[in-house]
Amino acid sequence: MLKPIGFIVSLLLIIVIFLRMPQENLGLSSFATKSDILGSPSSAERSLNILTAVGIVIYFVIAIQLNLIS
Repeated sequence: MLKPIGFIVSLLLIIVIFLRMPQENLGLSSFATKSDILGSPSSAERSLNILTAVGIVIYFVIAIQLNLIS
């Protein structure tokens, strides 16, 4: 049960990291800013910071649980 959740959290963290690319780089950050998907830049940055922190904590908890099981 933990392995699929860990996999989903890993993918979520990868997506969040791509969205947090610096503004001068072209890519997903440019797309997210121009298309206004994430709202205003300051609220988007705050939301991504919170999402990243929560994702990292969940990932570590799952990794520790999986290591204790095996």
